[in-house]
This record gives sequence, structure tokens and C-alpha cells, in this order.
Amino acid sequence: MTKAQISTNVNQRERLNRLYRFQRHFYDLTRRFFLFGRNQMLEQMDISDGDRVLEIGCGTGRNLVFLAKRYPQVKFFGLDASDQMLKTAAAKFDAKDMQKTIVLRQGLAEHFDAKKGFALDDFFDVVFFSYTLSMIPDWRAAIDAAIANLKPEGSLYVLDFGDGRGLPGWFYRLLTAWLGLFAVRPPLELLDYLDGLARAEKGLLRCFPVLRHYAFIAEFRRF
Repeated sequence: MTKAQISTNVNQRERLNRLYRFQRHFYDLTRRFFLFGRNQMLEQMDISDGDRVLEIGCGTGRNLVFLAKRYPQVKFFGLDASDQMLKTAAAKFDAKDMQKTIVLRQGLAEHFDAKKGFALDDFFDVVFFSYTLSMIPDWRAAIDAAIANLKPEGSLYVLDFGDGRGLPGWFYRLLTAWLGLFAVRPPLELLDYLDGLARAEKGLLRCFPVLRHYAFIAEFRRF
């Protein structure tokens, strides 16, 4: 990692730790009211026994607990830039006796390396982002890193805010203005970026709208 990358990591780490120092205690309770589609994405994931599954931006571990209960023969991993959120996730896993099922690490999505970050001898079968890319300034680098850490024929899943084309204009403007207060910006070019990768024969892309394009689910299967 270069000095510039280390500096970026430290700055983002500090910013997110400040943001979530108190929010982490009520994060799960409040996010259910506007992070729609999470269970839908988790339920449609193609996961098999023995797979390695990584969530980038795992936060409090809510999604990993959901999957670990559903797939007891799968090894799960979580990456997050915030030490504060990882504290909450680790405590949650300890309380549910899942500390050996789910491995956590601190790090940035843009600079992630599976073999270095988790000391693995191979890549992941499934990697997913759940309302994470809209908080990452260089989300393209995060996508590239995720795909680079996938096995051939592995799957990348993304759930994030959409363009709201099926929603009333006033509602979508209010939503995006509110999200902007927290440095959350819907990655409206993300589907075009994934489509470009698919057209370059790097994978197969499928997309699913959520609640009239309030959000979207993208599935990218690597060739």
C-alpha cells in the first residue's frame, strides 16, 4: 500500500469512526425504515456449502448473521472501514456464538486484497455490497477490487439506491437531499459501469429494481 493509500485509509477510518461512534448503538433499529431490499438480495444469492462469502462494508454484521443462520456450512467474512461498527458486529457474533463462523477485518474496499487482508490461500465465491458503494467516493475502485478478489464464475452482488424513476419527483429529491447530509450519494452510473464490464466480456450482469427504482439489486457473475 502506498503512502497516499495509507493516508486515505487513516482519514476515512477516522471519519467513519466519528460518524458511527454513537450511531452504531441504534443503527439496525433505524435502517430498517429506509434500507429496503436487503433480505431480498440475501435470499436470492447463489451460495453453496463450502463457499467463502465476503460482505464489504459489513457494518454491524446484520446481513452476515442473516446469512450465517441460513447457510451453516459456509464461511463468512466481513470488511469495514469503521472500527466502531466492527466492535458492534463482533459483540453481536459473540452473543450468537458465531465468532468462529464469521471473520472480521478493518480496511478500505478500494484497496482490499483477500489474501493479505484475511490471509487466505484463494479468493471468494461471493462478494456483496449492501448500501455501501453510495458512501465510497471511489466506488469504481471498490468494484474493481471486489471483482479481482472473486474466483472465476464467482458472483458479485450490489444493493444500493437507484434513480427513483418510478417515484414522485418531490420524494426522490427529498430523499437525495437527506442522504447528502450524511455524505451518501446514489451511485447512478454504477449499473452503466457494470454493464461496461459485462460488454468487455468480464462477466454476466443481471439487474432487479426494488420499490419502483428506489433501489436496485445487481448480480455480476465473473467469467
